Amino acid sequence: MPHPTPAPPRILLTGRPGCGKTTVIRRAVELIGLDRCAGFYTEEVRAGGRRIGFDVVTLDGRRGPLARAGAAGPRVSRYGVDLASFEELGVVTLERGLREGAAVLVVDEIGKMELFSRRFIALLERVFGEACGSAILGTVMAGRYPTVDRLRRQRGLRVVEVTPANRDGLPRELGRIYGEFLDEPPA
Repeated sequence: MPHPTPAPPRILLTGRPGCGKTTVIRRAVELIGLDRCAGFYTEEVRAGGRRIGFDVVTLDGRRGPLARAGAAGPRVSRYGVDLASFEELGVVTLERGLREGAAVLVVDEIGKMELFSRRFIALLERVFGEACGSAILGTVMAGRYPTVDRLRRQRGLRVVEVTPANRDGLPRELGRIYGEFLDEPPA
């Protein structure tokens, strides 16, 4: 009797800013295999020792501004969000991964800046929808927000808080979880 195909893992990391969520994601993607993943991560941009903004970086190496201090656009604190750049890079890359059936969709981050994009919010509905057969690995803001609150309530979604105590071991654990799913022989 064939055993049922396991549901793809859907894990979102959360935690305080600067706790290491993106570092965990990047290390886990290396262990899972870059060729099995599609998506993006966000990265701080510094100049003269000060944070001046954030970039969106696709897993295939393209980079563009997500937000800059004092820039025009929707505001999060002192940063203006560059929605056009985010959508051209992060959203398009994730849409392509979804369309092409990437094994793991990587979404770092589902946060205030990214959620200014209606296109991104609509895409999240498809990525986290029941018809999506891809595994999901991402990060999500710790605070409350209607879109985030809906995602957190989804069946089959696991939210893991990144802490100093677990962050060094998480990439290995995530690599194991996704590796077991991806290497599962067909039923």
